[in-house]
Amino acid sequence: MGNILHNSNDRPDVLIHVAANVKRLRQQAELSQQTLSERAGVSRRMLVNIEKGDVNVSLGTLDRLAEALGVLFYTLVQPPDSEDSSRIDEIAWIGQSPRSHARLLASKPARQEVELWSWSLAAGEVYVSSADHHGWHEMVVVIEGKLTLELGDRERLIAAGDFHVYPTDQPYRYRNDGEGLLRFIRNVVY
Repeated sequence: MGNILHNSNDRPDVLIHVAANVKRLRQQAELSQQTLSERAGVSRRMLVNIEKGDVNVSLGTLDRLAEALGVLFYTLVQPPDSEDSSRIDEIAWIGQSPRSHARLLASKPARQEVELWSWSLAAGEVYVSSADHHGWHEMVVVIEGKLTLELGDRERLIAAGDFHVYPTDQPYRYRNDGEGLLRFIRNVVY
């Protein structure tokens, strides 16, 4: 799974937001760092570094922290003074190439939550994700290029203008096997 920050000396705003939000929410819940790290299944050292904004943190780790804190994912990445999840617009994943990134655009509660993402993958870039909980789904719409979507042992090619809806309770990957930039919109529903 990708990280929020990939080998860069510049800390994106989202790392600063995550640091402030995790610390504030942990303190509001009156949890020690040790207790939260145990609940979220992350090391205490990792949690300390997250709260300092000094660590490459995976989207999966943020999901586990949000669950352990009893909040939705967007609550961790939005600016701390923001009350409106309908417009987050923050980079939340950066790949090997600076042209590869995922921007969380918005999130709104559904049965639990819906996230709207804008993705770009440079030629040859791959994003790998482990399985999500049962009941989670994604909807992708390709804007430019062709997305190769791996779902378990199956592949599906989605061209610009096409879309696909699928459950994510299985490992999945996004691949750009083309020579140009791949851009797509992703909705996560759970």
